[in-house]
Formats: sequence, C-alpha cells, structure tokens
Amino acid sequence: MLQSLRIRNLAVIEDLSWELESGLNVLTGETGAGKSILIDAFNLILGERADKGMIRDGSAECSVEGVLADCGFTESFLEEQGIKPEGDELLLKRVFYPEKAGKQWINGSPVTLQMLKKLGDLLVDMHGPHDHQSLLSVDEQLKALDAYSGADQKLAAYRETYLEWKQNLQALDGLQQTDTGQLAQRVDFLEYQIAEIENAELKADEEETLEASFDRATHQQRILEVHSECQSLFSDADGSILEQLAAVQRLLEEWQGMDSKAEAFRETNEGLISQINEMLRDMEGLSASEELDTGQLHEMEARLDLIKGLKRKFGHTVEAVLEECESMRQERDELSGREGRVGELQAAAALLEKDLEKQAKELSKVRKKAVPKLAQAITEQLRFLGFAKSEFEVQLTACESLASKGKDRCEFFFSPNPGQKSRPLKAVASSGEMARVMLAVKSVLAAEDQVPILIFDEVDANVGGETAVAVGKRLRDLAANHQVMCITHLPQVAAAGNVHFRVEKSVTKGMTHTQLKQLEGAEREDELSRMLGGKSESAKELAKNLIAEHV
Repeated sequence: MLQSLRIRNLAVIEDLSWELESGLNVLTGETGAGKSILIDAFNLILGERADKGMIRDGSAECSVEGVLADCGFTESFLEEQGIKPEGDELLLKRVFYPEKAGKQWINGSPVTLQMLKKLGDLLVDMHGPHDHQSLLSVDEQLKALDAYSGADQKLAAYRETYLEWKQNLQALDGLQQTDTGQLAQRVDFLEYQIAEIENAELKADEEETLEASFDRATHQQRILEVHSECQSLFSDADGSILEQLAAVQRLLEEWQGMDSKAEAFRETNEGLISQINEMLRDMEGLSASEELDTGQLHEMEARLDLIKGLKRKFGHTVEAVLEECESMRQERDELSGREGRVGELQAAAALLEKDLEKQAKELSKVRKKAVPKLAQAITEQLRFLGFAKSEFEVQLTACESLASKGKDRCEFFFSPNPGQKSRPLKAVASSGEMARVMLAVKSVLAAEDQVPILIFDEVDANVGGETAVAVGKRLRDLAANHQVMCITHLPQVAAAGNVHFRVEKSVTKGMTHTQLKQLEGAEREDELSRMLGGKSESAKELAKNLIAEHV
C-alpha cells in the first residue's frame, strides 16, 4: 500500500504531504481544486511521462517521493534490476527540471524510466475517466476471462511453447529463402578464407618470438663487429685488458711474498681474469649462433609479412585471426548442412505445432468451463449497480489458426435493458454504463487480481441516486483486499470511504496553493452536505445517514 506521498512544485501544489491508510481512501473537493494532480503525482513515481509544463511557475525543479509498504512480492523484480530490497518497503523518488533530463530512484538506486514503469505495473491498476475503454478490446476481455478462470499457468506454458515454435519457423523461413546460387558462392568464399588462414599454420605465441629473431638478424653485421671489438680490447690487442691484468697478477704475487695481507688482492684479480675468459667464451658461442644467411632472413621477413597481412584482413591479433577462422568454419558447416538443417527444423516445427494444438485445446476447455460462471457473476454485480434487468454474455469462439493466446476469441456482449438484443459491449455502452461495467468486472476479478493498489478517478461519472450508493459499496468491498483511492463528486461514494480527504485551493500573494486535509466527524459531515447541495439541516442529516450505512 501507499503510505505517504510528498509533492513539491507540481502545478498548483507548492509543498504537500499525503499520509494514506489501507482500505478506501476518497478524495473530494471543488472542481479545479487539484484532486487529479495528486493522482498525477503518484503516476509520476510509477513511470508515467512527465510534462515539464506541470512544474510550478518560478520553480527550478519538481519532485515527488513515495513510501510504499507490504511490497515484499517485488523483491525478485528488484534483484533482477540490481536493486537492494529494503525489507517490505519501497522508496520511490522522481525529480524533473524545466531545461534538463529528469532523474528517478528506487530505494536510493538510480533507475531508468522504463524500470520505474515496470515496477508501477506490478503495484497499481489505474482507472481514469477514459481507462475503462480498455474493456472494449477483445484482447482485454480474453485477459479478464483468463484471470477469472485461473488459466494463467496454462497460458504461460502455452506462450513458452508458442515462442519456441515461432522462432523455429523464422529460422526455417530464413533458410528456405536463401538463394541456392548465393549460398554456394558464400560457401566457396568461406572455404577460400579458411584455407588462407589454415595454410599459414599460425601459432598464438609465434609472432613475438619471430619479431625478436628478425630484429637480431637485421643487426647481425653490427653484432659481429661489436663482438670483434670486445674480443680485441679484452685479449687480442697489444696492451689488452687480460695482458694488463696478468701484469698486475705478477706484481700481486710478488707483494704477497713479502706481505701475506696482499693474498686477498691477488685472489680478487685472479677471479677477474677467470670471469673475463668465461665471458669471452660465451660471446664467441653467441656470435656463432647469430650467423644467419640471407635466405633465412628473407624467410623470416616473408613470414612476418604473411602474419601482418592476415591480421589486417581478419583481426588485430593472431588470436583474433584464429577466432575468426573458427567462426567461419561454423558458418560454412551450417550453410553446407542447410538441407539437413531444413529437415530438422521442419520436423521440430511439426512436433511443436502438435504440442501447441494440444495445449490450446486444454486452454479452451478451462475457458469454456468458466464462461457461464463469469457471465453470471458480472450480471449479478451489474444488477447491484443499477442494471436491474440487464444481461451480460461472454462469447468464446474458436479461431482457425494458432495465436499467442491460443485458438480462442472472447467478446463481451451486453444488454442494459429488457427487450434489447445483446450486442458487443463497444456498440451499446455509454460512458456511464461503461464505468459501472468496469467496476462490476473488477469486483468479480478482485480475488484473482494481484495488483495491490487500485485507483479510480471519477469512475462514478454519470451515475447518481441508489446506483451511486451501490458504487460506493462495491468500492468499499474492493478495499477489503486492495488499497483503493477514489476521486469522486458523489456524496454517496465519498461516504463509503474508510478515510476521507478534502482538496482545497487558495490564493496567497497572487499565487495559487493546493492543500489537503483529512476529514473526520463534523468536518466530514459538512463536506458531504456541501456535495449534497448545501449545508441545510436536511443535508446534514442525510450526510450522517450516508456515513452510518458504512459503519
């Protein structure tokens, strides 16, 4: 249920807080006071499009915040969207601005408007002055029958099979429409490109090693020159490093003969001579291994050019080229096996269609069983709402082909008066009649309806007298299982509310302001008296009687 709503800078509302209760919450007030704006504000945090023209004049932003309780059933939806549930509470907020994009949050997490709208569909069923027109759609009428009959699980299973069947047919159609000549050309082209990659015999780590070897090979001559110069300096030239270290070694040996402390110096110098000789041997071996002939250098260069060419054509790395090759193999195999694939898809489609026919038959059976019960239940509700001699029919007819909802077409027929032949609902119902038909249907479906909040904006239009009393009672009945909000101009309906709010408008310093007040006791009686046409004693007495009927 909606616990509270905070509205700032929306149309004539500057700053308003609305604390609601469970049951039937009624809103009354003079025309133009701002009753519908409260519902519009609630719709904003349920994902409805924002009209920036509704921002209060002179305001930099408009915001709406709502706190909803007993929303544990939305936990799976929130987790799918990556939003942390806050127990059974939902915190919704929406802000929009005159010159920039708005923002919205669920439990403090920023969300898209589409996500907010999906959540709103789980929470609220809205019935405005024109929303009852949805009942004129045969699709909505079939939906109402399914809700009443308990066919939802069978329908969900049917739709899952139906989706698989349609996807199967689309794949089959795509294969069958492929031109045979174009198909052969595509296979040949793929074969050519696959062979181009396979013949290269690429290895994932080859390029880096090859580039390093090629780089050394291109500097081969200079490497040999450097080696020769090092060799000369260390050992071959007159006065080389080894020759001088040998002279030092002889002096250190003489020193050691005179002073034993020089032994460490002699050993160090002897170690240097040994290390240099070892280094010269290693350099000689490396130099010999770097000796590549011109043919080997050309082979490496050609190999690198081949790899780079394949990378330009198929991917930025060797790994990408190999992945593209595998992808082309899969496409080639699929295209090459097209005829076999067509046969597989045709067989699968036939099995799925047979299963669908069976499921559709079971679905029709459940619907047919519920048709007379639904028609009778709605007829009884309509008679309670003032159609004393009306007749309501639910006609279910079989369709030739399979559709997303089975093979049935459902249409409501209505006769408001004796002697009138039942005709499709859209052909006979006035706006006032449609409002009551919609209320009758909602009353019958209330037990199956999982949406917790119902909003009725002037659903009682064009009715009065005892019918208005009946409408009020039905709304209160609905409020036993739902939180119901209702905007009404009828005192008979307002008197049925569990809690009553009056919307008032005032002008201060040239600016219009809307306030909201919860009415109890004498104040509520005064408001009903006003709605009855005055504040006479008879009006007050009638107001008391109307309230007493629901105590």
